[in-house]
Amino acid sequence: MKSTLLALALAAAPAAAMAQATTPDANPAHVKPGTYQVEPSHTRVLFAVSHMGFTTWYGDFTGVSGSLTLDPAKLADASFDIIIPANTVSTTNTKLDGELNSPEWFDTAKYPTIEFKSEKVVRTGKDTALVTGELTFHGVTKPETLKVSFNASGINPLSKQYTIGFNASGEIKRSDFNQKTYVPLIGDDVTLTISAAFVQ
Repeated sequence: MKSTLLALALAAAPAAAMAQATTPDANPAHVKPGTYQVEPSHTRVLFAVSHMGFTTWYGDFTGVSGSLTLDPAKLADASFDIIIPANTVSTTNTKLDGELNSPEWFDTAKYPTIEFKSEKVVRTGKDTALVTGELTFHGVTKPETLKVSFNASGINPLSKQYTIGFNASGEIKRSDFNQKTYVPLIGDDVTLTISAAFVQ
């Protein structure tokens, strides 16, 4: 009986810790100034593209790295970079993933990373901004703009790390990066979505 009660108590402990955790702070003005690193386990980069006009085809990348320097009182001085391992591309279709890694598409053996480096940050609202920077993909670097929104900051109750989170979105033309395979059968316009967690 005692062992059963002990097991139940241990199982309930994480839930109790979660319940007592501080609620994430959604006010961007309260973010602690400093330099942060991408928390890769909870950072995802997704893309969406038209498939013959019938459906929207989705994929994502994992294993992201990068850094962020931020002071909410001096938002224009903020900067960040995101580095994406190109060969982590996943569409839930193993054959298709292999094709995307091939020279016909991403050629990840020759171009192993996709990178975005910010250059200019302009506040557009209390918790939103436009971020312009350089996107390097498939050996081509071009200016692109992301719409960024702040989610929250606070102590992650599991990792105990101070964490801040953002969502970002943008659109690129894949042909700008020498990705012209099957255009226009497969759409040229690609929507990017980044959900990024940074830890101090």
